[in-house]
Amino acid sequence: MKSAVLLACALVLLAGCSTQIMQRDGKPLLNKDYSFSDIAKSNTDMVTEAHQRAALDHLRVLAEKLYKRNPRELRKSGMTLDAALNRLGALPYASDCAELQGKRGADAVFLAFDPDYRGDRVFAYMAGLSDMIMAAYNNKTEFFVLDDLDPQKLYNSARNTETAAWKLATARDAEGRLYLISNSVDTAGSNLSFEREFGKLIAEQDTLAKIIADKTNRSINWFVQTAGAMVFLPL
Repeated sequence: MKSAVLLACALVLLAGCSTQIMQRDGKPLLNKDYSFSDIAKSNTDMVTEAHQRAALDHLRVLAEKLYKRNPRELRKSGMTLDAALNRLGALPYASDCAELQGKRGADAVFLAFDPDYRGDRVFAYMAGLSDMIMAAYNNKTEFFVLDDLDPQKLYNSARNTETAAWKLATARDAEGRLYLISNSVDTAGSNLSFEREFGKLIAEQDTLAKIIADKTNRSINWFVQTAGAMVFLPL
């Protein structure tokens, strides 16, 4: 009877509590109500989930921007914008899609720039990028004390994002036209919103890689990408 009362009190306390983890600029990174499962989470686990949610938000923003700048690709999908974004939001869990021809990760990104590809290039590109990001989290969306993330994989995913961004900005067809329009600098003005969004996504991965490395006392093999020699690193 006594143990049951104590458990009930603990649940009441958990229901009324919230946690807030602050960024360096003083803005909250995580502000959520506790759930019973949070008992099995460390602060690092909750920070990991917060960084992952932010990364997925950046991916959705990038996908929306790409569809708006490349409406032809949205028409290929035969979907509304919301439906296309929701389909991407289900990835990589629903990535066994005929349109991707069995390709995942970097291979799906390359598919988006294949001159013979007739599918939705935005879908292929974002599906591949999302797949690589999620691979760094071992394809999990919830983390507990015993979960073990590899900071090297998180770091590699940041470099792969740089490579994917470079590919997006430079890949052209036989007529010299970009396969997918993103950033632009012309007489009408500059549109560098893609560059900024990619920068935030890369920063999320790099920051979390450093946090996990410091927490687990592991080292990271640093790798500097150079234009013209951008490669996708293993995950």
